[in-house]
Amino acid sequence: MTDPHQMTATQLLAAYRDKRLSPLDAAEALVQHVERWEPHLNALYDFRPQALLASAQAASERWARGEPLGTLDGVPVTLKELIATRGQPVPGGTGLGDQSPAADDAPPAARLAEDGAVVLGKTTCPDFGMLSSGLSSFHGLTRNPWRLECNTGGSSSGAGAASAAGYGPLHVGTDIGGSVRLPAAWCGTVGFKPTLGRIPIDPYYVGRCAGPMTRSVDDAALMMTALSRTDRRDATRLPPEDIDWSDLDLDVSGLRIGVMMEAGCGLPLDDDIAAAVESAAARLETAGATLVPMAPVMTREMLDGLDRFWRVRQWNALSALSNEQRERVLPAILAWADDGGRIGGVEAVRGFEQTLAMRRATEAVFDDVDAVISPTTPNVAFPADWPSPTNDPRRPFEHIVYTVPWNMGEQPALSLNAGFSRDGMPLGVQLIGPRLADHFVLKLAKVLETRLALAPSWPSPPAAQ
Repeated sequence: MTDPHQMTATQLLAAYRDKRLSPLDAAEALVQHVERWEPHLNALYDFRPQALLASAQAASERWARGEPLGTLDGVPVTLKELIATRGQPVPGGTGLGDQSPAADDAPPAARLAEDGAVVLGKTTCPDFGMLSSGLSSFHGLTRNPWRLECNTGGSSSGAGAASAAGYGPLHVGTDIGGSVRLPAAWCGTVGFKPTLGRIPIDPYYVGRCAGPMTRSVDDAALMMTALSRTDRRDATRLPPEDIDWSDLDLDVSGLRIGVMMEAGCGLPLDDDIAAAVESAAARLETAGATLVPMAPVMTREMLDGLDRFWRVRQWNALSALSNEQRERVLPAILAWADDGGRIGGVEAVRGFEQTLAMRRATEAVFDDVDAVISPTTPNVAFPADWPSPTNDPRRPFEHIVYTVPWNMGEQPALSLNAGFSRDGMPLGVQLIGPRLADHFVLKLAKVLETRLALAPSWPSPPAAQ
């Protein structure tokens, strides 16, 4: 049998049903695996092996009686620390501000608990969730399991590392500009940002989504069965819809796929990523799709406007802290937000209005195509201790140009691994569909994943000294 930590959620559930494995067997193996990896990765904020084993024991007893609690009973899962779980504080990557224990599970945590998933722990994120990096003033440095001197990206940094390293099959991140898809790309996994409101979340905000981070499209779809159930705490939630997320069959014949190689601004595209995206697009063309060259949707004005608005928003958060507390925030965040208090109201509003410009530009795309394929990131990798791929606090968003427009436009977007660079690092490709077409995007991703047919290969913990 495959080691339990290498098994997908689908495989684990099949093993539970056939009594080849119990949830407790899987949890015990997983704890040992995590303990080998975690000193090197630092992907977890709250690792509670005894609580995991107790939950897995209860799940094992339910499976033995033939009475599983739900569709995920006994399957290990992690949640990004920004997703509240009852009885635990939400550090926000800093441990500053109100650190009272959460009174209730946030919607994603509640849905997973209802379906019987067993929580391995919470995963790390950078300060305020505002860096695409594994660097945090509270959690320390989270590293990429493919190469420890490389960054995970973020802000779902711990979830990206945990998924690639095999900390169980299911992980939940959050994404406001690429924070699920970017670490998925740099860590070689699947990261799905659904249509805004498809997965209820609390607190909600412009463009903010929760999404699955897994090793396979099948497991991302499986998570949607639980995560997409409605919750009134999210005023942006979509109406409940009866979707068979497990149905991933799709005939791509006749589909028009826009190929967006240029981002319009930001960092230049690495040659290895360009080749991987072109190869992935060719696989869809071979399957019967028509490829349509596509102009970028982003502009310099859009990115700079959003940057100004987010600086003001960040300065507002920093201004609620004492001087002593602010000194504990990462210098890169302080340097970036420094002029947020000096940006006038009119300029801030103009910056926010660029989110609407992105929405108009992204929505118009689907007048001509059924879906879009693009790079997820412009760059392959960057050093673990950098706060962003530019290492420049004045230009922290030059790498989100392929991901952020689809947050502001609210379209579903998914990143999956399309191969490896000459240096052996993962190369992410992104698929985007029209707003509300979440199931279609997962189906298209399954077609591409199948046609890429990458040999299963995952990083292993460094050998014990």
